[in-house]
Amino acid sequence: MGSGKTSNKFNKEFRQMIVELYQSGTPVKDLSSEYGVSETTIYKWIKKLNPISLEDGKSFTPVDYLKLQKEMRRIQEENEILKKGYGHIRKKVTSAEMSVLIDRLQEKHPIKTVCQVLDMPRSTYYQAKSAGESSLARENRKLMQRIQTLYTESKRRYGAPKIQKRLRKEGFMVSLKRVQQLMRRANLRSIIVKKYRPQSSQGPVENRKNVLAQDFTTTKINQKWVADITYIHTIKEGWCYLASVMDLCTRKIIGYSFSRSMTTELALKALDNACVNQNPEPGLILHTDLGSQYTSHEFEKAIQEKQIVHSFSKKGCPYDNACIESFHATLKKEEIHQTTYHDFNEARRALFQYIEGWYNRSRIHSCLDYLTPQEAEDKFLKVA
Repeated sequence: MGSGKTSNKFNKEFRQMIVELYQSGTPVKDLSSEYGVSETTIYKWIKKLNPISLEDGKSFTPVDYLKLQKEMRRIQEENEILKKGYGHIRKKVTSAEMSVLIDRLQEKHPIKTVCQVLDMPRSTYYQAKSAGESSLARENRKLMQRIQTLYTESKRRYGAPKIQKRLRKEGFMVSLKRVQQLMRRANLRSIIVKKYRPQSSQGPVENRKNVLAQDFTTTKINQKWVADITYIHTIKEGWCYLASVMDLCTRKIIGYSFSRSMTTELALKALDNACVNQNPEPGLILHTDLGSQYTSHEFEKAIQEKQIVHSFSKKGCPYDNACIESFHATLKKEEIHQTTYHDFNEARRALFQYIEGWYNRSRIHSCLDYLTPQEAEDKFLKVA
């Protein structure tokens, strides 16, 4: 009796649920015997209701497609009727009036589409818009477009001072106050997040010689390096650790290493990477804090073999290593505190993209006369 039923005797929700059960892995034979529907009918439902996945993650069924075709035909008929009436009305509307309408519509629709629908060439629209726009408004509009681009490219990290420097570098003679006003008007603000400092060790620490003595000035690259380790959290694996090495001359991160454990090996790998990348001469100063990774026998042995002079911060004085501390604070403000990392590998990829793609090669620095670290290094290498 059940096998003789047709699709007309089952409601839409029932048919859809059968198809969903099929998609979840239930065989058609089992569905047929359990729900009293012939296998032939179920296959028809599957063919009719089985969704097709689209690139954007959405899906539609053959039934949806037929509905869409019907709706398209209806819209086309309506458009033909509107076009015939619009042609007569359009003659009575000026280009300036049309440009005002297009300005309103472009908030929700592309200008190209709006102009095509309203049968107004884009060149005519821009001419009418310019004619009714003051030179200052026109200049602000162009300036705002570039500000928006720079802000987006920096992933919302740049505030008005850095954007103003980039604009002036590109030839825009614009004041900081004007950039601030335009950004405020567009509600563009640099991301600012208070950084988290894990609890530091309170045990006894032996002070060692501070060769650097907070003198962060240099005359060439590979003269003074600074290093430190910071904490980065992941959901799956908890705290992970980043060891970084910076050249004070260029503020470039010349070596780094990321690990699930805060060990001497982590600090050594970052130093080794820096040495491979830079090939420094003997006598280079490397400044670190008094962390156990940097005061270990293994690290001291590596330092001596590389003929590097080791300098140490005083206990409890982060200002002695302010530059690398500042980098890690910036890293957390601009990247780490803006997202949540699922696991070690996701964090590792993000750190690579930030350090290599953004910080070293794209992020301008006020202390470098608004050059990027890579530009600063290239400049010193040309002189050398």
